[in-house]
Amino acid sequence: MSADQIEGFRSCILERKPVRLKGGGSKDFYGGPLSGEVLDTRGHQGIVNYEPTELVISARCGTPLAELESALAARRQFLACEPPNFACATVGGAVAAGLSGPRRAAAGSLRDFVLGVKIMDGEGRVLKFGGEVMKNVAGFDVSRLMAGSLGTLGLILEVSLKVLPIPVADATLRFELPQDKALDAMNRWAGQPLPLAATCWQDGILTLRLSGARAAVTAASAKLGGERVAAAEAAAFWTDLREQAAEFFAGDVPLWRLSVPSVTPPLALPGAALLEWGGAQRWLRADGDTAHLHQLAAQAGGHATLFRGGDKSSGVFAPLAPALMEVHRRLKQSFDPYGVFNPGRLYPGL
Repeated sequence: MSADQIEGFRSCILERKPVRLKGGGSKDFYGGPLSGEVLDTRGHQGIVNYEPTELVISARCGTPLAELESALAARRQFLACEPPNFACATVGGAVAAGLSGPRRAAAGSLRDFVLGVKIMDGEGRVLKFGGEVMKNVAGFDVSRLMAGSLGTLGLILEVSLKVLPIPVADATLRFELPQDKALDAMNRWAGQPLPLAATCWQDGILTLRLSGARAAVTAASAKLGGERVAAAEAAAFWTDLREQAAEFFAGDVPLWRLSVPSVTPPLALPGAALLEWGGAQRWLRADGDTAHLHQLAAQAGGHATLFRGGDKSSGVFAPLAPALMEVHRRLKQSFDPYGVFNPGRLYPGL
């Protein structure tokens, strides 16, 4: 760790003026409006520790995500939550955003892979939480609290992440199914001993990825049927889905993400839809009324997020109940008493 870099971060924070934490800037579109002087973290990079036999890797915040994944791939390991790289993501930014890819429903969210963090709080103190082993937490798990906080609680200096071996075999299958039949199939298969790794439904086509032991993938493919997708085409499909490079995500129409129970029937959504995670994540391209979409998701037992584009003036994330918002305020006060970090990025007033 460079003492000069840490002191540079500290001196900026102790000015007690709003700062905007920025790594690669790949997710500047996500969350509330950007404000404050830019604090660039890219100079603070490098893999600090990697123990393949222990399935853990630790890296500084400015480390390019692609660099970390390349180091893992050399040892046939990977981040199973598949956080999007968006061409230039950093490790710190990936954790702060908390986004996960197509494998999330099977492998867990990015938050589940965070073992420990080292952060700098709003008073310039370097604090360490968690560690580099699977079972290291007693009480409140602060390290995982940083995942998805959008940098509003502190500057992530280092993070330790759990990694997994790359599956031996993969297969991608396609089925022609309407949305209701696809939802029924995904939920039915999820309850069976099948090596499901990802699902995607769009325009009457359900695409399914199987991953694991070769015998298990072969047996599941034979049982489920469907059309087998060539390996190169399948790899490109899942990469484009993870990186939102698929045609569905192109254009200027606002992109919404709805998180609902996977068994939720097809929703009366106003635009084009794409379903992931067995039906638990539903993407929507529409200029829909914000209040209506929040209400629709809430009625289904979930929530809606204005992921990219659109009018952010009324907030990006689903409104919180007063008691839960008070919890957020107290956490913000504890870690960032002077309101330095990414003001308004998560919720207005925080």
